[in-house]
Amino acid sequence: MLDVIIWIIISALFILSFAGIVFPIVPSVLVLWVGFLLYQFVLDGTELNAIFWIVMAVFTILLIVADIIANSYFVKKYGGSKWGERGAAVAVIIGSFITPPFGIIYVPFIVVFIIEMVQKRTTKEAFRASIGSLFGFLGGTFAKIVIQVVMIIWFFILVLF
Repeated sequence: MLDVIIWIIISALFILSFAGIVFPIVPSVLVLWVGFLLYQFVLDGTELNAIFWIVMAVFTILLIVADIIANSYFVKKYGGSKWGERGAAVAVIIGSFITPPFGIIYVPFIVVFIIEMVQKRTTKEAFRASIGSLFGFLGGTFAKIVIQVVMIIWFFILVLF
């Protein structure tokens, strides 16, 4: 009976980890790790090997930097300034509190536009940089979804087969 309850909790944690993609306040990677550790220390401490833990640590680092890398890359690619890149990163966090989940899309767009206009960019240049922040968000989100799915699938492959 305890095993069933633990499996329900682990499954719920894995599902909850995807909420962090839309609501950055939910620490997705931490929620995944709680599920892994719960399995390791409550159900079976032998299934998850050292390679699993090393790869999960690498994936964790990738998850943490995915937004930063994607945002920085796309804002820069679309002609944004360093201040636009930084503003987009901060705006994602602020936007998640203003009107979740949509704030993480439109707040960085607006912030980057304003920052670029203040720096005497043309409206077209500021708009392009704002579009870059939107693509950065979408790129980072896609990367996080893929990485989390891979982490969860790998976990289930190890423990079920």
